[in-house]
Order: sequence, then C-alpha cells, then structure tokens
Amino acid sequence: MTYRTDRIEAVLDEGVREKVYPGAVWAVGDAARIHASGTTGVLDPDEPEVKMRLDTIFDAASLTKILAVWSSIGALWEDGVLDLDAPLGTFWDEVAGRPLGAVAARQLLTHTAGVPLRSQLKHLYGTDPHTIRAGVLHEALHRPPGEAVEYTDRAALILGYLAEHLSGKSLDQLATERTWQPLGMNATRFGPLPPAIAATCAPTELDQDTNAHLKGTAHDFSARLLGGVCGIAGAFTTIADIAAFLRYMLDASTSPAGAGFGMKWTDYSLAIHTGDLQPERGLFWHPAPLTHHDEDVWVHYGFTGTGMWISPAKNQWAVLLTNKLYYTRDRQPLTDIRNIFRQLAFA
Repeated sequence: MTYRTDRIEAVLDEGVREKVYPGAVWAVGDAARIHASGTTGVLDPDEPEVKMRLDTIFDAASLTKILAVWSSIGALWEDGVLDLDAPLGTFWDEVAGRPLGAVAARQLLTHTAGVPLRSQLKHLYGTDPHTIRAGVLHEALHRPPGEAVEYTDRAALILGYLAEHLSGKSLDQLATERTWQPLGMNATRFGPLPPAIAATCAPTELDQDTNAHLKGTAHDFSARLLGGVCGIAGAFTTIADIAAFLRYMLDASTSPAGAGFGMKWTDYSLAIHTGDLQPERGLFWHPAPLTHHDEDVWVHYGFTGTGMWISPAKNQWAVLLTNKLYYTRDRQPLTDIRNIFRQLAFA
C-alpha cells in the first residue's frame, strides 16, 4: 500500500497558508495499522510556537454521531435488543402514542424519519434538559416517515436517548464501556474537559460571551446546553483513537473481547438503505465516490473541521482532523481540501 505523502503534505500545508485552518493532523491506514500520518500548522495562531501534534485533542463535533451513537446502536442491535424496523412506540413508553412512536430506528439512521429539521433547542424548549428531552420526543413530525432524505441533527439526539433507554446507561457511559474502553480509545471522552486536558485541545470558534476561542468545551450549542453529553456532538478525540476505531471496523476479530458492535454492523451500515430516495444513505454513513468508477468509500464529517473515510473493499481508512472553525464557518475551502485528501488517500 503506497501513499503519496508528499502530495498530501503539500495540500494540507497550503490549507494552513491560505488560512483554511490553523493546523491539521492526518492519518491513513488499513485493518492492521497506521501506514502514514502527519501534522501541519499550529494549535492556535495566537501561540504560533505551539505546533499541531499527533496527540492533539480535537472537538469531534458530528463524528460523535459515529463514535458514540452509531457504535452504541450497533452494539444494541447485535445484542438482539433493538429491532431497527420496529416502530419506537411499540417498545418505548415515552413516545408511545406520540408522532415519533410511528418512526423506526432505521429511518432515524438514514435521515428519512421525517422529524423536524429545526435544531435550536433553547429557542424551542428552554434550557432544562428534561424539558428539552420531552420536547424532542413529543413534537410533531415534519413529514411522514420514509418520504424523503433530509439531514437533521435531531435524529442523532433521538437515537442517543433511545440507546440510553435500552441500555439503562447514559450515552457517555455506554460508549465508554462498549466501544472506547475495549478499543483502547483512552483519549476519547465527552466534554467539557478538565482544564489540564483542555489546554492541549485545538481551539475552535470564538465564544462571544468570553471573547475567547472554545477549548475543551463543545462548539455545538446543543451539546453545551445538555451538559456536554448528547447524540449530536460533544465528544473529543485524537487521530490515534479514531484510527483504532476504523481499524476495528475493518477487522473486528483483531480487537479485544468486550467491544460492542462488530463486522456485521459495519457491513450492514455501509450499504445503501434509502432505496430510490436521494441522496443515498447508509446507516449514519454516506457514500463518497469522487467518480462513478470510485465506489465503496464512505464518509462522515464534523462541523469543526473533522472527517473520516472508510472502504472495506479497499481495506483502507483515512482521517483528517482540523480546527477550521477557528477562522470561518464557510465550508467550501475545507471541502475542496477534503476532496483532494480523500482522492490521494484512496488512490
């Protein structure tokens, strides 16, 4: 397996020069190991002497949906606890008789559940976590389930609540016990992080309340509103931990006993589950071919500038972690770099 690391480094270095992000950390590999990795740029432009490191901690943002929610739902499915096609109201009293009760977990995983697209939880339900939960679980649907593919963070929030209901554990406890701890993902945890660890994080967006960039506190407002732990976002991680996660996805037989989801869940998820509906979706993953000849690469992104790709057919994975949100919410400059990186990683 050969990678054009010189070209990868050149592309990512250009992103620093163009202020797409202050810095980046990347890695590529297969089921056995990391084959190549590197860093570029600085942790914080206000402290240019502190360079990005391979062990830099990043706000994973929406990668939380994979690292915590997708993996936990997969563990419950493989345990035989969850039927993906059973209406939630048939086994979950909180939503029985409510609009959400007619929705199935598979529809949430494919963003075809028809749940509301709005995610401004504070404006809709206030600031009390119990009131927010009730509002999310009891609100009317946006459209009938199965009618359209419409991305919404709310699907992950609901699935996180579902995983807690079925397991009797909080989402952070479940993810730690069933996935992160067995895989040796010792740096991965929900925030807010202790000050000593937060100091090593890549800072994200400027917090208007403190006039300082967020470090160790989730950028996502919903995650902060819910105390740092929710299905939408809130996890912090490193390149090594994500590499361990993706290696396990490619070959679960090589990892210690006790991990929750396995190859069956991975293979099942990395397939189209949306039929003729567009855009095509797997279960929380979506296909990322750059050409019609380039199939079986799947991706998930995080708003802070994180991203990971995997291809069972090629036995390859790739991760690119940046803190692009330090500079801007504009997605296009990073999208262009991601596409080149992904092409080089799976060439």
